[in-house]
Amino acid sequence: MPRRIKSLAAGRPPTTQSSKASLSSQATRTLIRTHHALQKQLTAAKAQGDQTKTNEIQAKIDSLGGLERYQQASIQGQSTERGGDSSIVLIKFLEDVLPGLRDRTEKIKLLEVGALSVENACSRSKLFDVERIDLNSQAEGILQQDFMERPLPADGDEMFDIISLSLVLNYVPDNVQRGEMLRRTRSFLQRQSKDEDVLPALFFVLPAACVTNSRYFDDATLSSIMTVLGYVEIKRKQTAKLVYYLYHLTADSPTRHISYGKKEIRSGATRNNFSVVLNSATQPPAPG
Repeated sequence: MPRRIKSLAAGRPPTTQSSKASLSSQATRTLIRTHHALQKQLTAAKAQGDQTKTNEIQAKIDSLGGLERYQQASIQGQSTERGGDSSIVLIKFLEDVLPGLRDRTEKIKLLEVGALSVENACSRSKLFDVERIDLNSQAEGILQQDFMERPLPADGDEMFDIISLSLVLNYVPDNVQRGEMLRRTRSFLQRQSKDEDVLPALFFVLPAACVTNSRYFDDATLSSIMTVLGYVEIKRKQTAKLVYYLYHLTADSPTRHISYGKKEIRSGATRNNFSVVLNSATQPPAPG
C-alpha cells in the first residue's frame, strides 16, 4: 500500500501568542537554526514512537515561541535591509530569460507557498498576479493553507505560471514528503505558455548547506530528481548562505516508475542529513 503523505502541518509546532519584539541579526539566525534542529529531532522522535521524547522536544519548541516566533524571525531575516527578499532574485532571473519582462501587459500568475509578507519585491513589481499561502498566515492577503492539502486545480483558471518555494522544502519534516512536494508542483502549473522555454516554472530556495554539505544531496542529485519530474534548470545562483533555482517544466511527461532514494555521496562527521526521496508508488498522473 502506498505510503500516506502527511500534511505539512504534521511537522509544524503549535503557534503561540504573538510577540513583536525585534530580534538582532545574530539572534534571528540562531532562532531559525535552533528551530530547524528541533523540528528534525521532533520528526525522528515521532517516527520512533517515543512519546516522552516527543513531548520534551515539543516543550522546547513551545518555549521558543513556536511557529509564530519562527515566522517572525524568518520575516526579519528576509527584510530588505538584510538583503533577504528572495523574490528579488526571482525577478532578476526572469529579466535574464524573458526579454521585455517589464513591458508585459499580461501579468504572470504566481503561487507563493510559505508566504511571509504581502510587500516583497514580487508584490510591489506589478508584474505578477500573486496568490499567497502559508500554514500560519501572518498577514491579510495570505491564505492559511497547507500546499500538500490544497485541492488540485479543476481547470486552467486555478493553475499558475510560476510556483515559488522559498526556504520551504528544507522545512518539510522528512525526505519523502520533500519529494512529494516537488512532484505535486507539476499539478498546479499551466502547460500552455507563449514563453514556452521559460514558463511554466518552479522557483525555489534552499540553505546552501543542504546542497554543499549534505551526506545525501548535491546539485547532481537535485538535477537527477528534477529530470525525473520533467523539469529543466534554467537559472541558478549561490551565495554563502543560500542557493536559488529556477526550473522550467517541459511539455514532456516525467519519467515514469522511477524512484530516487537516499544515497550517501559525502562522508564526514560535520555533514548534515538533508535529502529528497521520490517514491514512484505515490506518483500521481501527469496533468493534462
